[in-house]
Amino acid sequence: MSLETQDFELTEETTAIQGFWLDLGSKVVKDSGWIRIEWLLDNRLDCIIQKDVETGSLYRNPSDDKLWHFYLVSPELQNGGPPALTQINRDKAHELFGEF
Repeated sequence: MSLETQDFELTEETTAIQGFWLDLGSKVVKDSGWIRIEWLLDNRLDCIIQKDVETGSLYRNPSDDKLWHFYLVSPELQNGGPPALTQINRDKAHELFGEF
């Protein structure tokens, strides 16, 4: 499967992205959601606050100032398991991360 950069961009409709493991029989690999989250963190979103493994990190999209909560779905798993990226409002961000 070939993905283009535009496939990774955030759209107005995007409010959450979750990564999953894909079991290919002989190995387990990251799905496109996981790869998209990694690409967004590396190329589009600015990290505001990094907390502990359970809380995650707060990111901001500089193009529209929307806030995004990055966290590991099962932090108790080896390497934290698959990631998730969810758009949150400022009240929720303050609840999770305090002042920023």
